[in-house]
Order: sequence, then C-alpha cells, then structure tokens
Amino acid sequence: MINTVYVNAINAAFASYLVSALFHIMRLVLHKKSLGIISTAVLALGLLTHTIAIAVRWHMAAHPPLSSLYESMILFAWLIVVVYSVAELLHHLSLMRPFVVLVALLVLIYSYRLNSSIRPLMPALQSDWLGIHVVTNLLGYSFFVVSFVFDIGYLVTRRRRLSGFSALVLKLDASSYRIISLGIFFLALGIITGSVWAEQAWGSYWSWDPKETWALVTCLIYAIYLHLRLMPGWRGVRRAWLAVAGFLSVIFTYIGVSLLPGLH
Repeated sequence: MINTVYVNAINAAFASYLVSALFHIMRLVLHKKSLGIISTAVLALGLLTHTIAIAVRWHMAAHPPLSSLYESMILFAWLIVVVYSVAELLHHLSLMRPFVVLVALLVLIYSYRLNSSIRPLMPALQSDWLGIHVVTNLLGYSFFVVSFVFDIGYLVTRRRRLSGFSALVLKLDASSYRIISLGIFFLALGIITGSVWAEQAWGSYWSWDPKETWALVTCLIYAIYLHLRLMPGWRGVRRAWLAVAGFLSVIFTYIGVSLLPGLH
C-alpha cells in the first residue's frame, strides 16, 4: 500500500512537470498570461507530489533515501526544480522554465531504469554524514544544472542576435555567474564533508577514489571559471563555454564515475 502511494506520487510529479513545461511553452508562443499562471500552479503541484514521494520513500526505508543512485536521482530532480524556482523568483527568468524542467524530467526518466529496491544501509553508510554529504553535493550539482541551462540560453540568444533580447543576454550572464558561485560553494562543502566522513569510515581523509577525484576536478574547473571571468578576455562567450565544460564534468562525476570501480 505504501509503495503504491510512493509510485503514484512520483508519477504524479513527473506528469505535473511535463504539463507545466507544455503550458509554459504555449504561454510563450501564444503570449497568454493565464497559461503561465496554470504552468506555475501545476509546477507547484509537481513539487508537492515530489516532496510527498521523497517523504514516503524515507518512511519505507526507515532512513534518509540517499543510499543508492536511484534515490539520489529522485532527490536530484527535486532539487533542480527547487533551485530553479528560487532562481526564477529572484531573477525573473521564467523564459528558461521549460528547459530546466526538461532536465529534471530526463533525470526522472533515467531513474526509472535503475534498481529501485530498498536495501539495508551498509555499516559505512550508517552515519549522520550521509545526509550532509549527499545533499550538499546534489545541491551543488543542481545549481550547475540551472546555470548550464542559462548558459545555453545565453549562447543561443547571443549567437542568433535576437532583436529585443539584449537585456535577456545580460541577465542570463549575470544570473549564471551568481548561481555557479553558489554551486561551487556547495560542491566544495560536499568534498569537505565527504573527507571528514571518509576519515571516520575508512581511516583516511583522501584516497583518490574516482568519485572524489572527479569531484575535485569539477570544483577546480568552476574555480578557474570564477577567476577567469574577472579577466576581460574571458567574459561573454568564452565564459559560457567554460561553464558548459564544467557541467560536462559534473555529469561525468555524478553518473560516469559510478560505472568505475571505487569506494563509492
């Protein structure tokens, strides 16, 4: 019965996100404000059902649902929508909503291919550091997802030189920079908390495990990005492409490295 509630809730979240994106695209095409309001309401419904799904999964597992790639992806998709919703509210960039929601949908689609069974926590995972480490990393990744969508929007809009969109180009550029600044903070925090946890679990702060190594590489790419953005020659298009490269490193760190042997 509880499992049915979980499945229905996560499927309702998926459907809501999809409908929200479609309504927002219609709003952009037809220029009807009412469609945007419907899109926002349905997106909120999706977040609500997604939150319920995570809470139910937590109840089913009797521990935070963060111990498998499937569970982390369910939380990752939720965080992407939450981070974007806050960014949209602060930066007024609702134009990018369908594209960010599409990424969250792709994450959920990928999660459907994974083993969703609930397994007992291994001794090493029975720690309060589990939630802190995983959530801070996923928060960092979520900020990078939103910045990636903004950067792609920036590159497309600037390349096509769409009339009347100069303000949008500047806003996307500035917003992406701020979001990446937050993303690197949470990713660095995730690396630090992971190191502390590793010392307690395995007796070593750093073991050059592929996951932690590539997390460090990703952090360094974005650190270089923040530094180079202050240089005139690395603003605009060059900056955006470097951020895209950073996001590719995020994808490899999160999914690609999981296919390699290691402690994670």
